[in-house]
Amino acid sequence: MKFTLQPDDKAALEKIVKSGRTPVMVNRRAMILLKKAENKSSKVVAQEMGVNRHTVELWCNKYRNRTSEQTIDDILSTAEGRGRKEEISGEAKTWLISIACMKPKDLGYSAETWTTRSLTRHINLVAADAGYARLSTITASSVHRILDKANIKPFRIQYYCERRDPDFDEKMHNILLLYKQLSLQFDEEGRLLPFKDDKITHILSYDEKPGIQAISNTSDDKMPNESNGVIKRDYEYHRLGTLSLLAGIDLQTGDAVPLISDTHNSDDYIQFLTKLDKRYPDEDKIRLILDNLKVHTSQKVIKYLHTIPGRFEFVFTPKHGSWLNLIEGFFSKMTKQLLHGIRVASKDELKQRIYKYFDEINADPLVYHWGWHLEDVNPKEEVTIQTLIPECIDD
Repeated sequence: MKFTLQPDDKAALEKIVKSGRTPVMVNRRAMILLKKAENKSSKVVAQEMGVNRHTVELWCNKYRNRTSEQTIDDILSTAEGRGRKEEISGEAKTWLISIACMKPKDLGYSAETWTTRSLTRHINLVAADAGYARLSTITASSVHRILDKANIKPFRIQYYCERRDPDFDEKMHNILLLYKQLSLQFDEEGRLLPFKDDKITHILSYDEKPGIQAISNTSDDKMPNESNGVIKRDYEYHRLGTLSLLAGIDLQTGDAVPLISDTHNSDDYIQFLTKLDKRYPDEDKIRLILDNLKVHTSQKVIKYLHTIPGRFEFVFTPKHGSWLNLIEGFFSKMTKQLLHGIRVASKDELKQRIYKYFDEINADPLVYHWGWHLEDVNPKEEVTIQTLIPECIDD
């Protein structure tokens, strides 16, 4: 009968043979399995290893007949007592998992997360001192099986949003209430209902996208042809600097309002507010949904708002809750449609192409709607807004 090894098992056996800490008996048994997998007869393997043929067949049968719970280490174990195998105890596995759930940097290493190889190396080094001598020769494949069975993946990072705002739920409800009231301004076919002449409030979702890189090619792109179906691009490139985009989308019309700057500060934000002020009739209110960036409430901004009292209203998202702002979806779409893979000859070209993208969007505007978790929101509630203008301020 032909004897074969699973690829993972073969790699584990080869590591055991190469390790200088492997007991002699374990090393010999691993060599028997490896030589047998080379399509050699049991007689030849026995002669090469200095054992009898029955010993070779014994370890081959142990490998073939192992249970799904047994690892290579279990099969080759040097446990005392005839026929007994020293398996890794539950306590030892628990200890191993506890180490896997720690960061390597907390144990004196430079890495942030484990790899299977680095975790195995650490376990091999410290297991004996911790009272788990059996783990001092455990292989990476066995460590992987133990972690996989426990559904522990210390080499993966999954991101989440921490609710750092104690008033998160209240502020989120305020944003959803605004979206609910917005939805009532449209008819069943999605058309905006006429404003009442005396109560016109334009509502915009606003945010910034700083650090947009202007990157140029060092060679021309090669476009698809009959022999090559993809764009080919030289991997080298030049960095030309960055731009900041300030943008708002009118949630009633779908129009997108951009402002591009080399900087990202209060002056830029005031310039954007000024642009909105000129865009809409003087008697209308302008309401912005925006995040808690300090620039939005700086002394410069407050002084500017004092010159046009009653013009702007602000609804702030919760801290660490910018995903509640509809413009995030617009920026995601813009990244996919325009910024992904973009190459330009200058920062000015990047600026002009971004403005051109907004022109294309506004030629056929899309109205953004919040589409979920609005069923239980009572639209008759009052939205909490801020004007950011203190009661008293020096002129």
